[in-house]
Amino acid sequence: MKKMSAVFVVLVFMASSLASCAGEYNKGQSGAVMGGVGGAVVGQAIGRSMEATLIGVAVGTMLGYIVGNEMDKTDRQQLNQVYETGPSGRQSSWQNPDSGNSYTVTPQPAVQRSSGPCRKAEIRAVIDGKNETTYSTACRDESGQWVLQ
Repeated sequence: MKKMSAVFVVLVFMASSLASCAGEYNKGQSGAVMGGVGGAVVGQAIGRSMEATLIGVAVGTMLGYIVGNEMDKTDRQQLNQVYETGPSGRQSSWQNPDSGNSYTVTPQPAVQRSSGPCRKAEIRAVIDGKNETTYSTACRDESGQWVLQ
């Protein structure tokens, strides 16, 4: 029970931190949301308990925020290109010439939704020498750009 309380405190702290930026929706927040969802799925699959799911959410949210916040315009353009033309299940990699961060993205097949096509992807990043993994979903908007959900 104490562990669940600690996880809850961490989740509340992270949620309040993200909410403080409510006026500016940014890529870190998007990454946090996607990481949290991915972490919940992985936590539940591994631990099969509420505690494991909450831990997965906390870890996924943190990692997703870190990865999302570190991507600049060049990285977002590369990611958009992977969503647009990357073969499903095949890794696409690049290194940002300015930050030195590197990314490997493995897209999944597109799924048609009422709003248009969407794709999931696993994003592995090396940021400041640290390996991070997050999962994302992007859907094509009216202008043809892939937008992270």
